[in-house]
Amino acid sequence: MLAYTVYSEAGGVGKTTLAANLAKADVRAGKDVLMIDLDTQEASLSYLLDVDEDRDDETADSLLRHMIERPRGDFEDLIKSSEGIDIIPAHNILEYASKHLRRREEEAADFGESWNPNKQLLRVLREAGVHEQYDTLIVDPPASADIKLHNAIHATRHLVIPFEPSGKGYESVQGLDQLVGGLEEQLGIEVGVLAVVPNRYKGMNDQERFLEQLQNDGWDVPIKLRERSSMLEGCWAEQCTAYRYIEKHRKRERDHELDTIEKIDKLADHIRQTKAVEA
Repeated sequence: MLAYTVYSEAGGVGKTTLAANLAKADVRAGKDVLMIDLDTQEASLSYLLDVDEDRDDETADSLLRHMIERPRGDFEDLIKSSEGIDIIPAHNILEYASKHLRRREEEAADFGESWNPNKQLLRVLREAGVHEQYDTLIVDPPASADIKLHNAIHATRHLVIPFEPSGKGYESVQGLDQLVGGLEEQLGIEVGVLAVVPNRYKGMNDQERFLEQLQNDGWDVPIKLRERSSMLEGCWAEQCTAYRYIEKHRKRERDHELDTIEKIDKLADHIRQTKAVEA
């Protein structure tokens, strides 16, 4: 199974729209895809794909409940679907993930048990047989490097990194390199980066210089996504991927938008091929 986390220290809707569109690209390629939303922001993957109706329902089951071994139902009942993508939506209780996971760790320690709070998403997914049911797993965590990100990386072991090709964006990617190294040491695992994805690319000389430097540093930059504010804003307004937005909500096809989704298809295929080679 291909598994990766789409993560950027800058966060923002660009991270989430990339994750959702990569998932849709895999669905179009005939893959069974599961996405997990670990972001507690209102403008998260769950909202974008219109599966966030239970976000503030205190009586609803949630992924975090399964992670702390206090489920209110079966794992399968957590899953919603949109555009052929299966999604485990975010719940507001995720805001307190660190507190609940650390408390559960302390309870286990009181009884002489070993219980790693960073491995609980991986445990839940394994017990549910996700690796047997799906071809692709994509996790969308928050921008902050907290316990939710640790669980995402432990479960997927691979990253796709969107960033804006600017001086600040370059520093962000370099900072992420240090973060990945620190997580590898802290979590005791190896973390691979499948792709670095520039967005809001305008072809300026400074941007080309930053991208050249990234590639010289050994990062894989398979595509460049130009700024598509109108299309992305439309996706959020209509709560859908770019594929559906162009198909259902555009009165006429626009070549530059078709070029964007062709690049996303290319990126999704590149990620699949890269993972296959690494495996």
